[in-house]
Amino acid sequence: MNRGAFEIRLPAALTMLIFSVSFATAKAVDIAPTMHKLIEADWIEQDGVRADFPLEQTSKLVTRGYELAERLRLSSASSSQLEPLVSELHRIEADLRAAKHVLIEAEGSGGEMPISKRRDLYFDARWTVRRLAFCNPLLDFDRLLFIKRHHPRGVFHMCDQYYGFNAVPGGGLYVLSDPFGPNPKLVDLLTDAVVENGRLKGRTLAPGGFLSPEVSYDGKTILFAYTQGKGKDLEWTPQSCYHIFRLDLNPANGPLLVQLTDGPWDDFDPCFLPNGRIVFNSERRGGYLRCGRHCPTYALHSMAPDGSDIIHFSYHETHEWHPSVTNDGMVVYTRWDYVDRDTNIAHHIWTCFPDGRDPRSLHGNYPARRETRPWMEMSIRAIPDSHKFVATAAAHHGNAFGSLVMIDLRRQDDGMMSQLTRLTPDVPLPEAEKHLRPIEECMVYGTAWPLSEDDYLCAYDRHAKNHGIYWIDRFGNKELIYRDPSIPSMIPIPLRPRPKPPVIPSQTIQTAEDIENADGILPQETITVLNVYNSDFEWPEGAKVTKLRIIQVLPKTTPPPNEPRIGAADQTNARAVLGTVPVEADGSAHFEVPPGKMIYFQALDERGMAIQSMRSGTYVHPGEQLSCVGCHEPKGRTTRPSAVTPLALRRPPSRIEPDMDGSNPFNYVRLVQPVLDRNCVSCHSREKALDLTGVVEGKNGWTRSYNNLAAK
Repeated sequence: MNRGAFEIRLPAALTMLIFSVSFATAKAVDIAPTMHKLIEADWIEQDGVRADFPLEQTSKLVTRGYELAERLRLSSASSSQLEPLVSELHRIEADLRAAKHVLIEAEGSGGEMPISKRRDLYFDARWTVRRLAFCNPLLDFDRLLFIKRHHPRGVFHMCDQYYGFNAVPGGGLYVLSDPFGPNPKLVDLLTDAVVENGRLKGRTLAPGGFLSPEVSYDGKTILFAYTQGKGKDLEWTPQSCYHIFRLDLNPANGPLLVQLTDGPWDDFDPCFLPNGRIVFNSERRGGYLRCGRHCPTYALHSMAPDGSDIIHFSYHETHEWHPSVTNDGMVVYTRWDYVDRDTNIAHHIWTCFPDGRDPRSLHGNYPARRETRPWMEMSIRAIPDSHKFVATAAAHHGNAFGSLVMIDLRRQDDGMMSQLTRLTPDVPLPEAEKHLRPIEECMVYGTAWPLSEDDYLCAYDRHAKNHGIYWIDRFGNKELIYRDPSIPSMIPIPLRPRPKPPVIPSQTIQTAEDIENADGILPQETITVLNVYNSDFEWPEGAKVTKLRIIQVLPKTTPPPNEPRIGAADQTNARAVLGTVPVEADGSAHFEVPPGKMIYFQALDERGMAIQSMRSGTYVHPGEQLSCVGCHEPKGRTTRPSAVTPLALRRPPSRIEPDMDGSNPFNYVRLVQPVLDRNCVSCHSREKALDLTGVVEGKNGWTRSYNNLAAK
């Protein structure tokens, strides 16, 4: 038997029509001999057989093959492909029985079975199981896109991995043709591609660093991020930052390479929206991480397909990652939620509409204990024909690798693992389970592309160093598709047309098209809360909410942590109290709100005292009307429309009533010190009590009263 033989798949006619001429200009490298050796070496490492090739391990492989064949039968795999391979398993099983009999006789006479015989049986089983795996009808594509990139240098952290100056030059954008067949060939898409416009016009993109490829719904266009990688540490220049490029796979004239963004900001993670626009991550909004070190924040933006008309998609004040589109046309991404709580407890799945409105946390934002679930979920993608998602359970202090999980938002969230299924239980949850394995050693799986709830393409390396492209399933099977021993490969995406989710109409006035269609009419931005008492927490007994206080979280405008230090709280953001709005007797509120500001709410009683404070944030876009069922209402609960119109909706929206002087922005000297001067200072001075005077002192420039009170 030829262990390297594979059954050839005929690519779809449409795929061949699109790509045959496009790839003709790029040299295709035959990698079959090299991959044959790498695949067999990978199996030996996976199974731990080393040089002895025990028959027990081969028997396990045969059993696994039978189980895989049965699963594929249920998924409508071709019987003409499956059954000959099942027959081959029967033959190998018979050979194993005979070999075991021979081994018993040999041991009785003092001999042993030749290793070469055990080796042949092992590889026969392995190649047969691999061919079975590739009978999977979900692997019905002929081109596989991925990138090669070195793992970044710099601080080992979720934020720093995407700063361009941390990119290690090398790699590129590649396509593997016939990835599941006998003659895979590798194509470097950018070998002869010359940039058509902009600062890099007339040049090729080499050397440099590559990131975040994306394929259009028709399969004809690729987006990706690239940096020249010429910056020094903490340098943000056009030469050091990531920028987004578009590669049109033009059948007539070869690939067309266009630069879409440029400037002293990192732009990356491009994602096609169903309406044709592109959502992406960028530092353009400004702001800095409040803790740790010099880290500009990046958040979601949106642009037209040609790179024009860039708008703010998100006004969140810390980092966001990896936007993708759900099956129903929404946007899903990772947000670092960081308002009045621990620094590294909440960076999980969020969703919003494709115009950026109504950001919602649907899971994971308030864990019971950080050790009971992933610290972070990255590279989130909707699973085809499912309501579930795949994600990488990653670390705060690490890169976007770890263990793969499946998220089911229809399950009740218990603050732990109720909504999560471990797809790769061989690797602990990084950082959350660091008592089982150090974080660095958990960077094993990543960048999963879901084919179904059972099957995935992903990057994998058991040593968490030189990742290759693999097919895996949730039952423990995995097969190497491609590996370059000199550089990691990651982010596999089938290069073919795929279903486009529905286009959800915009309900904001931001894009040039929306502004033109609005004809100069900009609706007043409002927020409506139907019932503040509808919550997933218990209100104090007898609590009566009369107002909502609206507080803006001000973006940090200086790079170093605590420079300037704004208060006793370590590494935190300044706040501005925009004012209050009334809450009606039925718990409803309806009020105007300024767009483009990261805000949160405090529920106040009749004395103006806070009963509950929001530990997250929201915002509205120009022209947006945001509505909420309650205050942190239970996720997944269906609320029946009331026959009675809430009291707040029977009147025009309330205007925000500004609070007292010194609250916007919050300022101790203006708000608190005058009260102390009027009511406390003279008595404290006379009685030689705690000094509450407003004398400015110390390295932070705080008043003496603040220093003394903060110390208490």
